[in-house]
Amino acid sequence: MHIPVLREEAIRYLAVKPDGGYADVTTGLGGHSAGIASRLRTGRLIALDRDEESLDMARANLAMWADRITFRRARFSELEAALDDIGAVDGLLADLGLSLMHLKTPERGFSFQSNGPLDMRLGRSEEVPTAADVVNFSSEKHLVEIFECFGEERRFGRKIARALVRARPVRTTFDLVGIVESVVPRTGRLHPATLIFQALRIAVNNELEELDALLGALPRVVKPGGRVVVLTYHSLEDRKVKHAMKEMAQKGIAQVLTRHVVRPAKDEVLRNPPSRSAKLRAIEMLRVEELRLRK
Repeated sequence: MHIPVLREEAIRYLAVKPDGGYADVTTGLGGHSAGIASRLRTGRLIALDRDEESLDMARANLAMWADRITFRRARFSELEAALDDIGAVDGLLADLGLSLMHLKTPERGFSFQSNGPLDMRLGRSEEVPTAADVVNFSSEKHLVEIFECFGEERRFGRKIARALVRARPVRTTFDLVGIVESVVPRTGRLHPATLIFQALRIAVNNELEELDALLGALPRVVKPGGRVVVLTYHSLEDRKVKHAMKEMAQKGIAQVLTRHVVRPAKDEVLRNPPSRSAKLRAIEMLRVEELRLRK
């Protein structure tokens, strides 16, 4: 069962109005969307995700509020087009973490704890290279760049890349795990493959470029007075969110609502261990930067 992270805090910062329009751009299985939809009366929620399989599950999970939800498949970079017939919204939520469905489905290839094909695409209908393609056809130099930039694995990135190139073809998650374990000593609680899996997932899905597109669109898709809530799970994406929000505040486009980043309480971490790395940041928009949405 998927447990939405910081759900009550996220909904509180969104300040959902019963007649408002909202966008959950990472609907997943619908945990946060349910919190928004249940507070609407005449308002509407646009539930977006780049993964059609997740959207299908969300439709079933949110069936009791189907009359107030529109489901659409879209990447962050397609957000403005996805909202074009609606206009700016009163609030937008983005939870940048993986869903439990992704991690617990071996054939998706996201987890080093179960064996499956090296896929890692967030949307399997997207015609993009899989993690296996990246591992087997990238140069050693490019693999080093991926591991160091997206996994921040600077101690062993080069050794891992060299070992992968020598071991090709690498077909499964356990193939990859075994190669990483052969060159990286196991120390502490963090599995040595954790950062490598993170790096490959980010590379496969162009996650940081997509996040840049989302952050850049906020002043155009969220109304003045509207709220934006973003949950991050690693330093690369959190830095981008923090800096973008700070820049918008300095330009007078938004005001930051979370002076101090919001983290899960101890009891939430005990109930839902994957929440331990989550950080929530929120802003309120002050003005629309461009007039594109005027009809």
